[in-house]
Amino acid sequence: MGGPFHNLRHPRRCYVVCAIPRSGSNLLTDGLHATRQAGRPKQFFLEKFEADYGAKHGLDPAKDYAGYVRGIISAKTTSNEVFGFKLMSWYLDNFLTRVRATRAFGDAETCDLKLLQNAFPRLKFVHVFRRNKLRQALSTARALQTGLWKVQKGKTIQREPQFDAELIEQCLKEGQRQEKAWECFFQRIGVNPFRVEYEKLCQDYEGTIRAVLDFLRISLPRRTRIGPPVTVRQADDISRAWGKYRDRSSITRCPS
Repeated sequence: MGGPFHNLRHPRRCYVVCAIPRSGSNLLTDGLHATRQAGRPKQFFLEKFEADYGAKHGLDPAKDYAGYVRGIISAKTTSNEVFGFKLMSWYLDNFLTRVRATRAFGDAETCDLKLLQNAFPRLKFVHVFRRNKLRQALSTARALQTGLWKVQKGKTIQREPQFDAELIEQCLKEGQRQEKAWECFFQRIGVNPFRVEYEKLCQDYEGTIRAVLDFLRISLPRRTRIGPPVTVRQADDISRAWGKYRDRSSITRCPS
């Protein structure tokens, strides 16, 4: 086969990190990527990112989406034949519709699980979530205001955040809706994903990364150390001060 697919690498295993905003997905995927044994899990299938990823690898998602899916898998599979990617629940249905429309991985009668397994061999599911829903909503509201979704050294904010009780309430409800979408999806396809709790990831970063690798059956070379996270936690005086406003406003905690 010629073109960009003449040297395709076929992964022995694939995995998807299922997340919603401010759930710790960057902290998790950066840690997995840093091992150099767990693929390069990014949002390759978020529509607004696809043109850039495609241009870097000679792929055209607009003209040949099946080719884009196969090409990204080939380009982003690590030497040990592992491919990982990340999905947010808010564009899950759109992604499934576009994969199905190619008719390369199934047809209208193919169930969602089989469709994904046809596209991504031996696919496993990792669900990262956050128990403290209020903290998650505070973080989301702050990111919406500052434009800073991934806190790293050298990155600057667009504007200073201001406490906004209505915005935080909206973020609580939207976070609850997006988490419910994942739970409905897992139930529909009959999958029990590996659960990663953000709070435990922060408490025991290396241990949690290793637990995910064990679930994926990915072995690290002997004496391999997992370094500290490159993503900086956003918790600071502002987020702590905002949290104290909970009892002074109409904000209520969403069910866990």
